[in-house]
Amino acid sequence: MKSAIMVAASLALATSLSAEAPSTDASSAVRKAEARGLSSVPMSRFSGLLTAPENATEVSFSRSWLDTQPAPTGQANWACLTEALYFEARGETLKGQFAVAEVIMNRVKSSRFPDNICAVINQGTGRKYQCQFTYTCDGNPDTIREKAAYENVGKVARAVIDGRAPALTSGATHYHTTAVNPKWSRVYSKTAAIGVHVFYRHTYRTATN
Repeated sequence: MKSAIMVAASLALATSLSAEAPSTDASSAVRKAEARGLSSVPMSRFSGLLTAPENATEVSFSRSWLDTQPAPTGQANWACLTEALYFEARGETLKGQFAVAEVIMNRVKSSRFPDNICAVINQGTGRKYQCQFTYTCDGNPDTIREKAAYENVGKVARAVIDGRAPALTSGATHYHTTAVNPKWSRVYSKTAAIGVHVFYRHTYRTATN
């Protein structure tokens, strides 16, 4: 509706300017031609041009937003990110889940970590409790038992991979829960605290970090 009103106002203004401009004004002919051109374009065409596409919907950290998102699908990197969010953050707030996903994406962008989501998540897997994400090397089977929670974090993963999520952690590449206090947290810079997680980034930065 707003788009249609804006277009109608623009057409009215163009027509008005054409009518009011002195006939001796050299630009009058140009304005009249523009007005004629605009008036010949169907309103539906303007509406289509001015209406944002559905996939540009902004993320809202609410259950109502999550419920409106379509059932998520994707390939390997989406599946890896969904699994990581399920095991690392399914009990977190929606905002907290987005923040954990952001850390993983920040690692992908950093030259200090692998360059794809699955490789980042599985880095160090194979050495018990020596991996980057504990669930990948704790020896427990990675069984999905909460289907609804899995679908919800899949929606978060889809939005993050599609670039629809706002930045939350100021470039964090690490996090831990408030229940622990790892040694590395003393030398990294704290960037945010969201839900039960605290976020950090390296105290040094390079052009590719």
